[in-house]
Amino acid sequence: MITPVQDTIDLRREMVATCRSMNWSGNNQGTSGNLSVRTERGFLVTPSSLPYESMQPDDLVEMHFDGSYVGRPPSSEWRFHRDILQKRSDINVVLHCHSVYATTLACHNKAIPSFHYMTGIAGGTTIRCAPYATFGTQALSDNAIVALEDRLACLLSQHGQISLGVTLESALWLAIEVETLSRIYVQALTLGEPPILSDEEMERVITQMRQIKYSMSQQG
Repeated sequence: MITPVQDTIDLRREMVATCRSMNWSGNNQGTSGNLSVRTERGFLVTPSSLPYESMQPDDLVEMHFDGSYVGRPPSSEWRFHRDILQKRSDINVVLHCHSVYATTLACHNKAIPSFHYMTGIAGGTTIRCAPYATFGTQALSDNAIVALEDRLACLLSQHGQISLGVTLESALWLAIEVETLSRIYVQALTLGEPPILSDEEMERVITQMRQIKYSMSQQG
């Protein structure tokens, strides 16, 4: 199990910086998306409907796994942040964003297949797309949990993407990689459905990635 992070001013500043990086990198826009980090007393999550540019460390919401919180109202998506952190003892960070190409695929309920070996960065032969459910609901959280089984990322149908990590840096890195893969896949589809690497080859790829710690999401 990953050791929880201490709730410090430095952690809160890093969370704010990561949120702003989501927008600056083009992976997010406006007040969409949200971010959480497991702490010793529960988890910190971004507040509801607060622009990242005006967000301050004190605005981050301290939540407990029973759903109670201290401070501002939490992100409407707090349920899947809580549930993923409870389910996955191997990660400390949950990042959700509405990146354009990943969301484009999600709008067509399309998973990302192993058309490119880098699909393996999420831990499997595909990056699944969770079925649609209304934002902020337990149904959406339940769908995301299933799609993330043995994976570090998934798409959310007609919504966006979720990326997981041990650290804030690794979760953001993975979200950017998922968006890059999505963009390549969307462009490849203009020439027709691309060929898919075999499960055997992807198993070799994933094994090699783990051996050399290729994915930052695997690093602490």
